[in-house]
Amino acid sequence: MLIIEKPSDFKNHVGQTLGESDWFTVEQSHISQFAALTGDDFWIHVDEEKAKHEMPNGKTIAHGLFILSLIPLLQRQIFKINQRGKGLNYGSNKVRYIEPVSVGSRIKLHQTLLSAEVGDHATKIITLNTFEVDGLVRPCVVADFILLLYEL
Repeated sequence: MLIIEKPSDFKNHVGQTLGESDWFTVEQSHISQFAALTGDDFWIHVDEEKAKHEMPNGKTIAHGLFILSLIPLLQRQIFKINQRGKGLNYGSNKVRYIEPVSVGSRIKLHQTLLSAEVGDHATKIITLNTFEVDGLVRPCVVADFILLLYEL
């Protein structure tokens, strides 16, 4: 795990791999709860019986947005800032959903720091986030994610 003192210290790590998370198993309960919260309850996500017969591997698949939403959770295993104020998600420059994630799959987040712009009160960082799926060659999601991290 990368440990830095304050958000502006990210400027010293631009272009570097920040690290990777532990494996996270995508369970049907995660997918179903996400579907209920977002209203995206299309059968490929929630109907396990239909998926057995109609999906290529016989399993439901996770929403791409669900996988993307795991960045804040999984990046806690990649870096820690000892002295920081609030942090705000600022958006994404580019998001690609490359491979479907079947229920029961294990995924892992890899992060690289693309840029760190130090401002008066906050540092804007852009990370390249690549989600690996255990057993697949290609990643499932790749996204440039932007955070504003405020100083104390």
